Amino acid sequence: MIELYLSKNMIEGSAAYGKYYPRVSYKQTMNIHDMAKHMAEHNTPFSEGTIEGILRDFVRCTREQTLMGNTVKVDDLAIFKVSCIGNGSTLLYDPETDKTISASIGTIGRNDKTGPAVQSLKLLAQATGEYTRDELNKVAKLAWTDKAAAEIAAAKAAAIGGGSNGGGSNNSGENGSGENTGGDNNGGGDNGGGFDTGS
Repeated sequence: MIELYLSKNMIEGSAAYGKYYPRVSYKQTMNIHDMAKHMAEHNTPFSEGTIEGILRDFVRCTREQTLMGNTVKVDDLAIFKVSCIGNGSTLLYDPETDKTISASIGTIGRNDKTGPAVQSLKLLAQATGEYTRDELNKVAKLAWTDKAAAEIAAAKAAAIGGGSNGGGSNNSGENGSGENTGGDNNGGGDNGGGFDTGS
């Protein structure tokens, strides 16, 4: 079950100003050890320690392969790959400075017309198979957090009683980590960490 809380857009001048948007309330972060323990409880013949070792090897090998320019597809979950954010050079070669565009990471000087091609790299995780957006929409079950349900009930009671509608949570993530504080309030997804979870 995925629980949602409400965030009200308070950015004045925004087309979304005053609108309420749902945000996912993340319950906890599962690390490799937690996942190994969880998997060991699923009637597997492998021990928790064996599973954890395999998962750590998988992580190491996935990093190795993506840094070699390969993509790693985990069926029905995600395709992992490295992507780049470019600088946007004006010229491939600048005869005035005798510089060519370079396959390197950095910034282009203010007055330069060429230089490092890449500003930065990022890891993408693109949903695949039975975990694409369409499939998620079919199988995911949603519910409000207790706080959001109370806010909705209060707004309904105020409207029926002739009062004004109650407010949302003002972009202050409901869980302890303050998730989504000052985040996207235009109805879009919350893709943190440079991960692209679109289909």
